[in-house]
Amino acid sequence: MRVAVLGATGLIGSAVVARLRADGHEVLGMARSVAGAAASRPDVRWLALDVARLSAVALAGHLAGMDAVVNCAGLLQDAPGESVRAIHETAAAALAQACLAAGVKRIVQISAIGLDSATPTAFSRTKRAGDAALLASGLDVVVLRPAVVVGRQAYGGSALFRGLAALPILPVVPGTGTLDIVQLDDLAETIAYFLRPGAPAGMVLDLPGPEHLAFADVIRLYRRWLGYRPAREVILPLAMASVLFRLGDLAGLFGWRPPMRTTILTEIRRGASGDPATWTRMTGIAPRSLSAALTAEPAGVQERWFATLYLLKPLVLITLALFWAVTGILSLGPALPAGHAILVEAGAGALALPLAVAGALADLAIGMGIALRKTARMALGAGLGLSLFYAASATLLAPHLWADPLGPLVKIVPIAMLHVVALALLRDR
Repeated sequence: MRVAVLGATGLIGSAVVARLRADGHEVLGMARSVAGAAASRPDVRWLALDVARLSAVALAGHLAGMDAVVNCAGLLQDAPGESVRAIHETAAAALAQACLAAGVKRIVQISAIGLDSATPTAFSRTKRAGDAALLASGLDVVVLRPAVVVGRQAYGGSALFRGLAALPILPVVPGTGTLDIVQLDDLAETIAYFLRPGAPAGMVLDLPGPEHLAFADVIRLYRRWLGYRPAREVILPLAMASVLFRLGDLAGLFGWRPPMRTTILTEIRRGASGDPATWTRMTGIAPRSLSAALTAEPAGVQERWFATLYLLKPLVLITLALFWAVTGILSLGPALPAGHAILVEAGAGALALPLAVAGALADLAIGMGIALRKTARMALGAGLGLSLFYAASATLLAPHLWADPLGPLVKIVPIAMLHVVALALLRDR
């Protein structure tokens, strides 16, 4: 078969692409950015596009000749330039029209469990609306509604589980619902089943895992998998948890996609559970438990590194953004006379004041650039380059600063290395 996969570079989409290729299908992978995927999977035809901004007519042209579409596109929460309604609802309606126009009969839609009982967030409400639009199209639509999906790869919630498991203290939020963890491989196998000739369609199927776990239970299992002793558990009041998750919302305004946002907190409190009996009876797939899946693939040093560094990454970026921004503000304010004096001493003459101001503005711009996800890589590179430039210039013009007891030049070395670490940690998928 020729199958198009929307959202093909995400956690679920990339697993679906791999499974379909293993089954011998021709795959068209569609996502906003496909450069990395194209380099790693040259056996797949890739197309860079933003489905949320694509008309049904344009999408139909891309889907011409396809036998089926798997829609893995999804968004947790609104962010600058991104809308859950556009991704889940508007794009789903456009997909239905495009498939009708292109002659594509089968659509497998990846949704979320529990949408028939409660939709407390924009994520769940728009997911349900998108499902309804596809089911009303008259096409052979299968809506799969998994619970919490995890796999060998880590992104979003599955990454958060690992990061929290590496903490010496386990924060327990009271009042969270039951979570049924679903293995990514089981979901990919189910999608492959519904792409087979003669597979049923026109239906909604919940995909819950076989274990009913509390959020803290999931963290305990991951901590054991990582080889750590049980952590000390501390009750985190809901009010305090809400503040932490709202800080995640704030990061979202800067373009970052942290899993700790209020949508996740609300969905976790709602829970994601069900009975996998119908899933197994219909497909013959017996979903694996989280404990069994983790036992089957022991954690290595790379998993321990990831878990330990996952929650350190935002702290590193925040530290560097504040370092540059505060340095710039101080250099424009109370530290301006001192900076001016150093440049005069170095022989800058009449250019001393303009250079001091320009340096301060550059520091401030780098701090602001690191804070924004879109410009973070460029700003980190600029920060690294400017740090080395400061060190080289001072070495030529004021070498005695290397012997200063406060070490203004010596400190550039660890600061530069922290930029290198931040650049290494920047990619999140």
